[in-house]
Amino acid sequence: MGKFSKALEKSTHPAAPEASKVHPVSGPRSGDKMSGSEKASSSQALDTGLARQRWDRRLQLSTGPNSLFFESFRRLRASILFPSSGPRPKTLLVTSTVPHEGKGFVCANLGVALSRGMENYAMMVDCDLRHPTLAGLFGISSPTGLSDYLQDEKADVSLLLRKTGQPKLSLFPSGVPPKNPSELLESSRMTDLIHELGNRYQDRIILFDTPPGIVASETATLAQHVDRVILVVRYGASKKEDVKRFVDTLGHEKIHDVVFNAYPENAVESFLEKKMGYNYGYYHYEAGK
Repeated sequence: MGKFSKALEKSTHPAAPEASKVHPVSGPRSGDKMSGSEKASSSQALDTGLARQRWDRRLQLSTGPNSLFFESFRRLRASILFPSSGPRPKTLLVTSTVPHEGKGFVCANLGVALSRGMENYAMMVDCDLRHPTLAGLFGISSPTGLSDYLQDEKADVSLLLRKTGQPKLSLFPSGVPPKNPSELLESSRMTDLIHELGNRYQDRIILFDTPPGIVASETATLAQHVDRVILVVRYGASKKEDVKRFVDTLGHEKIHDVVFNAYPENAVESFLEKKMGYNYGYYHYEAGK
């Protein structure tokens, strides 16, 4: 039995997440005078707080300080920053085999987790030009993005990046869905962009949220130009043969992690249901070895 078959077999026995710790932080007392740097920091914190209020409620809950769910993304972050073998991946493609497996939500949570590291910066690129989700999750209204860049040779990447409300995390949104998404994503301009982002932003790990591999041929093409792939597999929805075929297409050596989504009867599912009546599920990963 291969490693991915074993990983899929394990999906019925999820590991319980560890409880995250909350550390109280004391602020300035009434009457204390604030220095210029303290005022700037306070203003930045206010702007960040207001931006986070625009986040999708699911993202607010999943990344909150008391979220057990988010602990699994810290573990996934550790596997990326400290791989068991080989160099640390700089560019990562996040995808699934079929639609509605939660890849966008995984990408958003992983982006937040990476940027919360002490010395880590992250960037997300929404390459799902048919059904983009990242801008909506972060409450960003942006009519321009990747589709505009790919169609305009004079477009400047730096002018299309957006702040997310999470320090050290930026978003390159998808832009308006084009009529020819496959052709744009398989173009040499897209390939050049992947390499440019990796070289231009040396301090960042870059996540590319791409269309599901079974329904979009361009995903396999894009995967050949990134360091590694994170594959999202939804419990009860993904067919084992589809996952195996897709992994064989990409090449086993490309898979960094397999993320299992929506285990039945788990703590996070219960947490989200109680908070907002939304059944999303728990994420777990199996390292690709």
